[in-house]
Amino acid sequence: MSTAIKFENISKQYRLGLVSTRTLSHDLNRWWQMNMLRREDPYLKIGEINDRAHKGTSEYVWALKDINFEVEQGDVVGIIGKNGAGKSTLLKILSKVTTPTTGIIKAKGRIASLLEVGTGFHPEMTGRENIYMNGAIMGMTRPEINRKFDEIVDFAGVERYIDTPVKRYSSGMTVRLGFAVAAFLEPEILVVDEVLAVGDAEFQKKAIGKMQDVSHGDGRTVLFVSHNMGAIQQLCKNICVLKNGSVSFIGNVDKGVAFYLQDSMFAKLENIQQQLSKQVDDKNFKLLNVYAVQEGKTAESFYTNKDIEVYFKYEVLKETYALRIGFDLINTQTGMVIFRSFHDDHSDTIETINKGIYESKATIPNNLFLEGEYILSVSVGIHNVRWIIYDSIKIPLSYYNVDGINKVYISDYRPGIINPFIMWENKIITK
Repeated sequence: MSTAIKFENISKQYRLGLVSTRTLSHDLNRWWQMNMLRREDPYLKIGEINDRAHKGTSEYVWALKDINFEVEQGDVVGIIGKNGAGKSTLLKILSKVTTPTTGIIKAKGRIASLLEVGTGFHPEMTGRENIYMNGAIMGMTRPEINRKFDEIVDFAGVERYIDTPVKRYSSGMTVRLGFAVAAFLEPEILVVDEVLAVGDAEFQKKAIGKMQDVSHGDGRTVLFVSHNMGAIQQLCKNICVLKNGSVSFIGNVDKGVAFYLQDSMFAKLENIQQQLSKQVDDKNFKLLNVYAVQEGKTAESFYTNKDIEVYFKYEVLKETYALRIGFDLINTQTGMVIFRSFHDDHSDTIETINKGIYESKATIPNNLFLEGEYILSVSVGIHNVRWIIYDSIKIPLSYYNVDGINKVYISDYRPGIINPFIMWENKIITK
């Protein structure tokens, strides 16, 4: 296959809080050197990496640094990374919304982009006028746009409002129309940012289905940014993982998602040690460590179709009657406690735990929860006496449905709190 997009040494530097060199002579010199002599910016300074988790000292920051990779024609490439990794900046450079500080991008064909709510739309113009304007910008004739017009309006679901100025549209309506315009006007390259998250579940399902049609049926190239690992794995063959403005992985989507989840986990591990160090001294109990494991690897991001083992290492400082070690699992979106579990739930009698160092393991079964973010909150107490640890030591758990329940229809929204694997038996009654 031929190469559709080639990123060559792409870097983007921003100067925080300032846009000029502070003097007119320097600004004119910069313009002359860069535009007339085609030289590097003479006032380009060495900046810090783009890490939002730490406060830097430089007034320059590299949003992207030395990005090099190729995308083949007809491929669907996912671009993932934490907030601030440089994903949106990369797509803005590809879409010519901004220019790179260094490097070039070579792209074959027309590019249609959906980057932010309202991007490419004039707020004073109607939906109809914006459709024709975007088509004209992409080099399409009016008859070509006419042939696609009804499909665009129907997909976006804005028939009643098509002659209303876009400034009166809700964010959801604007996103739906923007996606429909980008997808149906048949660009060779479709660029879609996380803006799809603004739409409702039904629209997200339609949009993912359309992107599959665009890539598989029409052979067009798609770059897709999302934090939804299920959607990424369903849609994409290859993946680019960005970290602090640089490429940390590029290749097979399954390996890339696993790399990203594991890398994210290591960035969070220090936090639990900080929490443990802040424990209030107790005469009966001290928690030494708590961590979650999947397939033998410590993690905070998990696949829904595999068991999770939660380990508690603790010291009992004196013989204690009715000491209970457990946890609450909390849905971060609703704040609801889904369940509480203790180490002795299986016991027929109240136990006395002797002095010593112990390890307890709780196994959370696979295919139990919906994809999403959860908190495991440690709960340790002496029954009917007092809490020793409650709501003060927590670890985040991220669930990703990538190969479990509903894997064929992974874009479907499922209501509820849990997602158990219910066994079905099917048989034909008549033919």
